[in-house]
Amino acid sequence: MIGLCSVTFRHLSIDEIFKLAKDMELDAIEWGSDIHVRPGDFDTALLIKNRSQELGISYTSYGSYYFLHESQNFDQILETAHAMNAKTIRLWAGKVSSEEASDRYRQALISEAKQLANIAQEKNIHIALEYHSGTLTDTPESAHRLIGEINHPNVSLYWQPAENLTVPERLSSLKCLMNDISNIHVFHWRDFNHRYSLALGRKEWLKYLNFLGNNEHVYYLEFVKDDSIEQFKEDIMTLRSWLGELM
Repeated sequence: MIGLCSVTFRHLSIDEIFKLAKDMELDAIEWGSDIHVRPGDFDTALLIKNRSQELGISYTSYGSYYFLHESQNFDQILETAHAMNAKTIRLWAGKVSSEEASDRYRQALISEAKQLANIAQEKNIHIALEYHSGTLTDTPESAHRLIGEINHPNVSLYWQPAENLTVPERLSSLKCLMNDISNIHVFHWRDFNHRYSLALGRKEWLKYLNFLGNNEHVYYLEFVKDDSIEQFKEDIMTLRSWLGELM
């Protein structure tokens, strides 16, 4: 499945995001909790549920900014996700790097993750952790260890090409994390401020996609060059073409 993250176009309205998804025949949308669907905005969540059903958007995710071990209100996030019929809530593995985190911090975060996974499972919603620097998923080894220590069938990991790793190291991270990954964030950049067309990343992305195989991941196109809608459309066609080559 191919989808978009609404944070790609924070300046667009919900209707404009849906139009873009319809025009590009997308399967999935991950709605960000920072702009488009704030926690507790149940009217908007219900609108998204109904519009998704009308347009045939088969997979809805909630990209939250809930950081484990930060004493936030998860119940409100969960209820909002449930109202929009989301299948996944994306969380963050704290705000401390794996190198700096104490064992006590790590164990508290693991305990909370298990608790939230149980609560979300009651509503048939999956929990996925962001794969990101400055958190306990900042390295492949720490991310794999964390998923293993949480050891819950309702918890997985998103994957994206880590900025601080080379292509061979990213491939190695895929090998390490293969059984932990649910969905993928797709982009081609040197860093957030230096983004390129996805087509220029063909050589490396085909390596990632061939490694991932024809599994049931959702491939979410995230930030694009110049925040351009036309670039997004081009990148979607590129991604769709690549995935077609694997079939």
